[in-house]
Amino acid sequence: MMLERQREGIVKAKTEGKYNGRAPTARAKAAEIQALKARGVRPTAIAKQLGIERASLYRAMTAR
Repeated sequence: MMLERQREGIVKAKTEGKYNGRAPTARAKAAEIQALKARGVRPTAIAKQLGIERASLYRAMTAR
């Protein structure tokens, strides 16, 4: 019963354009990551500077 109501709520939110999910963080900063990497900045320093985790950083670097 509860899951049915939850699904109904999600469908309603999607039709109203209010259910988009989480905004991407590391992939949205891929250009900045590549630019810093090209300048020779270490991955840990890039992650700290951009405010993302190192695992997300490496995932974004290998996605391109």
